[in-house]
Amino acid sequence: MTQRTIAITVDDTPVEVPEGATILDACAQVGIDTPTLCFGETLQPANVCRVCVVELEGARALVPACSRPVEPGMVVRTDSERVRHSRKMVMEFLASSVDLSTTPVAGDYLSRYDARPERYGPPAPPDPERDSKRTGHHEEPDGQTAATVHAPIKLDNDLYVRDYSKCILCYKCTDACGEQWQNTFAIAVAGRGFDARISTEYANPLPESACVYCGNCIAVCPTGALMFASEHDLRDAGTWDESRQTQTDTICPYCGVGCNLTLHVQDNAIVKVSSPDDHDITRGNLCIKGRFGFQHVQNRGPG
Repeated sequence: MTQRTIAITVDDTPVEVPEGATILDACAQVGIDTPTLCFGETLQPANVCRVCVVELEGARALVPACSRPVEPGMVVRTDSERVRHSRKMVMEFLASSVDLSTTPVAGDYLSRYDARPERYGPPAPPDPERDSKRTGHHEEPDGQTAATVHAPIKLDNDLYVRDYSKCILCYKCTDACGEQWQNTFAIAVAGRGFDARISTEYANPLPESACVYCGNCIAVCPTGALMFASEHDLRDAGTWDESRQTQTDTICPYCGVGCNLTLHVQDNAIVKVSSPDDHDITRGNLCIKGRFGFQHVQNRGPG
């Protein structure tokens, strides 16, 4: 049976998309690169970052392209002055309050919309506890209050690092950990308003939480707030270099499910493992063995 299609107009270009498609799908079909941060191919749209908003003829407010289903006769504008201004403000607000240095698309978005987050003052300084975890030294910066200092990096396990100073509260990690994929519910949104944050139950360390270390939260995190410990250590040392990395696709050797792995290798060492979003078995998800069980490959003995 032929699938029904719906005709709409995007930036003066007629396009027909399958019934049930979103405006984001229609934009992609005509080659428009719509900015997204909270959207994930394997997750249901959360509608929180609002950087994908577009102007819909007849609508009072801008609408999120990632979740708005197309309707017959829609007229959409993706690059109007109103849209560009909204996206600029979103990026300025985010970049003025969150560390976007490890968000791959942030630089392009800031430049594309001429966003100037410095208008809102200097970025928050790193939390002084970041270095004290290793040195035992803690000194409050002159003139800084707790409210203006970035959250400390959480180093409570050997597999991955949580740096919530980079968190934009996109909810992708909680969705992947919760009912959409893992059903572990080790993390959730705690607090309200400006105090909203991602946290384990009672803010317990990960080893004392329900976490099973599948790393699926890392796979969907768009900003690097959740990161392999191996990647974090290389970045801290200034030696992380994606231009020197190779990627090799293989099959996980631990069981018979057949999960696909992509090994990210730098200097002849595996630095992290991912899984393709479009693989019909994993959909980007893995277990602790597939995600982190690669150390034995690098345990090269003498001889």
